[in-house]
Amino acid sequence: MKLTLIKTIALGSLLTCSAAAMAGGSDYKLMVIEQATAPQQLEESFNGCALNVKSKNYAEAEAICTKAIELLKVTKGRKLKVRELTSFALSNRGISRIKAKNDTAGLADLYEATQISNNTLVSHNLTLAKEDLSL
Repeated sequence: MKLTLIKTIALGSLLTCSAAAMAGGSDYKLMVIEQATAPQQLEESFNGCALNVKSKNYAEAEAICTKAIELLKVTKGRKLKVRELTSFALSNRGISRIKAKNDTAGLADLYEATQISNNTLVSHNLTLAKEDLSL
């Protein structure tokens, strides 16, 4: 069931680097890896992070996002793709931290994510977080 839900979410709107975004226009954007474009362990960690954020299991989401970030550090592949996925994972973790009221750590993740890859979705999340926190 959980894997089926993740796959359903992942088939939503496609982005470059085989990732998909979840949420409406004014909400935070959570990125997931499209089915079968990454090693299974990475795909499960990455997508599990987004699923737990959507389910409001923020502590679990943070732990799973951290695991995805660690897996990306040792992932072999095109450097540009790995950098963008790392940026997405940091953005997802940043959202989970902000939702859990750990604003400083969440903003740090979002700033780091934009430094790694200034993707429009990651930039959107940082802008929204600064607005939400009145920065």
